[in-house]
Amino acid sequence: MEESISGFKVRGDWGDIVEHGERITRALQDAGAHDLDRGDGAQYVRAFEEWDEWRPKAHETLDADVSEKTADQASVEEGKGEKAGKEPDEDIKTAGEKLSESYEKLEDDDAEAAVGNWKESIDYVARAADSAGRKALRRVEDTVYQNVMTQLAPYYFDNELVSANVQQSTRNGGTSEQFVFEVNVNDDELKDDVSDLLAEYEDDIDRWHVEVEKDTDAAEAIEGAEPPPEPDDNSRSTTN
Repeated sequence: MEESISGFKVRGDWGDIVEHGERITRALQDAGAHDLDRGDGAQYVRAFEEWDEWRPKAHETLDADVSEKTADQASVEEGKGEKAGKEPDEDIKTAGEKLSESYEKLEDDDAEAAVGNWKESIDYVARAADSAGRKALRRVEDTVYQNVMTQLAPYYFDNELVSANVQQSTRNGGTSEQFVFEVNVNDDELKDDVSDLLAEYEDDIDRWHVEVEKDTDAAEAIEGAEPPPEPDDNSRSTTN
């Protein structure tokens, strides 16, 4: 692993990439990021869950699974109208009502109120246009991102807790699939803790067991067989 100001980077095959993501996740968890609510209001609980969902898994592929998750994560966020639960046509209707009220205020010689209603009408029109534009963009962005953007840029993840990117590499001459995976922890104090924990893992853990998806259906189909127990929350990776 290479460590720099831009994060923690590894180069290797898919197993190396998956292991790096698991180590980062384990370090974040051991540092308390999965349930951290800091005094300044920064909450990392949801951010940790988002990262844990996005990171490459042993049973996934870059072009299919990580590409899809990256497109979902990069999706255009909701605008003010959507956050308020309003459809564009609702805002257009409200804008018309505000405009009518503005004319009524002018007839009553209440210029100040008329201007206020007119400004509100414009705001509702703008909000409706914003909502409609975002909805239209979302309908095409997944296809555009997965089929175009990932050909030009690495697969990336970014939230308040973690920034990461993974891309294929031809450094080994093209004899096998190789990847570069870089992960940065955005909080400096937490990043120092993660760095220390990663160093401890290097010193104390002889072999890292990569987490794999369990096929419980196959076990249940065998007469008398019991499906393997689900791991505890803190047993994402085990050591010998």
